[in-house]
Amino acid sequence: MPVPLCTDFDGPTLRKTAKATKDAAQTRRLLAVSVIYDGGSRSDAARIGGVTLQIIRDWVLRFNAHGPAGLITGKAPGNRPKLNEAQRRALADVVDRGPIPAIHGVVRWRRKDLARWLFEEFRIEVDETTVGRELRAMGFAKLSARPRHHAQNEFEVEDFKKGFPAELAAIQAGLPQGTEIELGWADEARVGQKNKITRRWARRGTRPSAPSDQRTKWAYIFGAICPKKGKGAGLVLPYCDTSAMNEHLKEIAQAVDPGAHAVLILDQAGWHTTPKLKVPANITLLFLPSKAPELNPVENIWQFMRDNWLSNRIFLDYDDIVDHCCAAWNKLVDQPWKIISIGMRDWAHRF
Repeated sequence: MPVPLCTDFDGPTLRKTAKATKDAAQTRRLLAVSVIYDGGSRSDAARIGGVTLQIIRDWVLRFNAHGPAGLITGKAPGNRPKLNEAQRRALADVVDRGPIPAIHGVVRWRRKDLARWLFEEFRIEVDETTVGRELRAMGFAKLSARPRHHAQNEFEVEDFKKGFPAELAAIQAGLPQGTEIELGWADEARVGQKNKITRRWARRGTRPSAPSDQRTKWAYIFGAICPKKGKGAGLVLPYCDTSAMNEHLKEIAQAVDPGAHAVLILDQAGWHTTPKLKVPANITLLFLPSKAPELNPVENIWQFMRDNWLSNRIFLDYDDIVDHCCAAWNKLVDQPWKIISIGMRDWAHRF
């Protein structure tokens, strides 16, 4: 039996709509349906549309249900997903918790491990590509883990973050009214001939190589950053001791803006806490909890410098180490936006 067209439209209206649309397939279908509105037969509409009578019938059904929008080519639904919502939530939960080595036999999840876990848990066979696609769709990515000391007191770290605004306010109260606070972090990094080898792009199936040295000369970069202002102050020195730290504090004091006061956050190394340290008048030291290196963004500065400028190198001698360390630090200071992006911390700057 013929299917009647809905009475909400007419031939001139559909031709006007066809002229305005940019979808060629929709235009052809609208023109075919308009012929029927003008009194033409289904065969005439099929000839104009270049299709069979059955397809004209399908177009009429879609048009009656959704109007002109029903004649737009839709996206094919594709294959049915192998994981339902409950299984996706279970997968996300097990990735968030991480593997238990004694139970799962691995210390980090790989896609093949998760594929095996899905089969053991739900009897669903999926390949590694599907696992990776599902993880990305849920917001997961393969990221470098931040180092955390095995003996860290997590409650002490959280207490430091919560009490940080009060600590800063107490320091501010002891300064002349209107004094600007420059919030900074400091740390030291050893760079030597026994250098690091980083990951690099290479063709699949190959094993890229990088030069490696076994000699033992090194130097220390003393670095401090002020993430809010994107500036840094650093020295490259042969030793890491109280005398070297005193020189670094002098360098930091010169980098503080006139009239401002620096609150320098650093770890509790011996050369930071010794009473022999001569702290300039425009600097106040604030110490991090013990065994909490992830609270110091300078650790991430060292990682960035090693990965991009200092690794995969052979240093000829001590002077060569110093030259490369100075060049790397100066390159960093010339990129204030990089210091800002790496160094800003919500718990310290947004309260």
